[in-house]
Amino acid sequence: MKQGSTLFLKLAVILIGIPILALCIFVVPAVGKFMAELYPDHTYLKYLVFLILYAAAIPFYFALYQAFRLLQYIDQNHAFSQISVEALKKIKKCAITISSLFVVGMPLFYLLAEADDAPGVILIGMVIIFASMVIAVFAAVLQRLLQEAIDIKSENDLTV
Repeated sequence: MKQGSTLFLKLAVILIGIPILALCIFVVPAVGKFMAELYPDHTYLKYLVFLILYAAAIPFYFALYQAFRLLQYIDQNHAFSQISVEALKKIKKCAITISSLFVVGMPLFYLLAEADDAPGVILIGMVIIFASMVIAVFAAVLQRLLQEAIDIKSENDLTV
């Protein structure tokens, strides 16, 4: 396979990471500060916001790295290999982790939405949970299909 055949997808993976990095640098501290201003008696909520949002960024970037590696395996003609299955398994686990962190953080989003009278905050949290679960299911299906294709390939290699 040509080396640059997945160049567009690699570029897309990199471009996906840049806005999230900007959110982590600029928006998350502002949200934490805003939460501390809304609940001055409970300033620890600011640190919970930091913890949940930054903790969700770690598996996000790890999943992006795994997607980039998967594209490299495709470029190297190792798409139907066990290392590709492992990359998909790691992406699935990262998506489940992100979803779980946002489920745990939903009470914080509720407090933020309740105090600021902005129900859209809860909707954004629900969309992130739903999107990461869709990614987890998609990665699980691809993982199973790829594993079955590898098994069939190895059976055919043994019969020849």
